[in-house]
Amino acid sequence: MSASLDTPAPTASASTAVVSKAVGSQTAGSGASVGTAAPAVSGVPTQTELLDFVRRTADDTELVATLPLDPEGRTWIRLDGPAGSEAWIISWPPGTGTGWHDHGGSYGAFATAEGALQEDSLAARLPTEGWKTLELAEGVDRERKLTKGDARAFGSHHVHEVRNESDSEHAVSVHAYYPPLPLMRRYSRTGAVLRLEQVERPQEWQ
Repeated sequence: MSASLDTPAPTASASTAVVSKAVGSQTAGSGASVGTAAPAVSGVPTQTELLDFVRRTADDTELVATLPLDPEGRTWIRLDGPAGSEAWIISWPPGTGTGWHDHGGSYGAFATAEGALQEDSLAARLPTEGWKTLELAEGVDRERKLTKGDARAFGSHHVHEVRNESDSEHAVSVHAYYPPLPLMRRYSRTGAVLRLEQVERPQEWQ
């Protein structure tokens, strides 16, 4: 999970998947309960409902505490979010980040439960097909810092990177996506030039 986070990325061998279960069930292999979240909303979840979910889950200190922290790499717990959405609790050791990526057409939300995260994003809708490198226009960069208790929602074309810039403190965050991530596109960036590097499928991080 070396890179995404927004959702876990599988490329760093030091990262550890702790569980892939619904909230309220037992963890697979750890033996610890992953707690209880509010019942799922019927139908398709809105961005507001996903935002409410990640905020409530981030406030659940007992649930967040079930995630073991590893100084060598990110760890995560997979949860069932509202109305068929996919959710994750993810830890960020000092100095770790996702790299630039999108969410394969899914929309979502994330909240910081512990520590602080820096998000850089693009206020631009990128074409999803037919390019390998793209020069970004001036003025599309956005940045924000999300400290404990902060949260944000994002649309289906969101492209960003997330980092824990602390040199000593772990961060923990909660993320939710709908529909569950079908893929993630990973990008490198040099100045204004964005380059598509890899397309990841769910089997690579679950």
